[in-house]
Amino acid sequence: MNILVTGANGQLGNEMRIISKGTNDNYTFTDVVEVEGVETTILDITDAEAIRNIVKEKDIQCIVNCAAYTNVDKAESDEVLCRKLNADAPKLLAEAMKEVNGLLVQISTDYVFGGDPYNTPCREDQKGTPTGVYGKTKLEGEKNIEAVGCDYVIIRTAWLYSEFGKNFVKTMLNLTATKPKLTVVFDQAGTPTYAYDLAVAIKAVLAYYEKENPKDGYSKRGIYHFSNEGVCSWFDFTKKIAELAGNTTCDIEPCHSDEFPSPVKRPAYSVLDKTKIKDTFGLKIPYWTDSLRKCMENMGALKA
Repeated sequence: MNILVTGANGQLGNEMRIISKGTNDNYTFTDVVEVEGVETTILDITDAEAIRNIVKEKDIQCIVNCAAYTNVDKAESDEVLCRKLNADAPKLLAEAMKEVNGLLVQISTDYVFGGDPYNTPCREDQKGTPTGVYGKTKLEGEKNIEAVGCDYVIIRTAWLYSEFGKNFVKTMLNLTATKPKLTVVFDQAGTPTYAYDLAVAIKAVLAYYEKENPKDGYSKRGIYHFSNEGVCSWFDFTKKIAELAGNTTCDIEPCHSDEFPSPVKRPAYSVLDKTKIKDTFGLKIPYWTDSLRKCMENMGALKA
């Protein structure tokens, strides 16, 4: 198949570059900026004509949308741009895929939840209750895709990290190595997601689509949840990062969310139920500490 990946220079986009090397598919990697030494086609996903042109030129059958506005705090004061990228652009990508009977794989977020108190893993059919602009615009993007009516697979994920770009793992590796004391919130629970594992799941979605080669609608279209297995708080996550790195001199203590004032209320519990994606695509998802170890090993950050 001919597959287009947006946001290809981000965390997930870079992992998609890695998994693409083990396939016979033709990938076009796009972003709004170039990175030295990395082949990138410039594409503005808010430009409908530019999207149609590249879809036609490359004969694209699938788009994997890894691009998004992800600065949760800044989104509160930058709502126009956030909505343009998270809600309007997915609609344009969906329209482009509908015109060629193609598939859109859209990456969404656990931040579509959070307004109601949950204590069991969130299911795909659970009502979205976002608490901030980021979550609201991502949920709007989902609904826009559904309204267009193209073949789509929306994958909600959470707490993404990788060897690439800026993320929580890299930040905590640095802080636990250089600070004598650190306080980290313990009253937000979720599951870390290694971007490589998510890319492997996307690869499975694409393989099933190619095998089915649908003419009258993709039988597996819909919303799915993906993160690694298990559950932890940001405090637990930090403790495990420090342990694996051998950073023993930093005193890591738990604290409440309100000790770190933020313009947006984050979900207190956003563990995702992954039963549907595992059953549908035959996935075996790694436990979060195993994937963290693998990522840190790739980074050269594991204790010797």
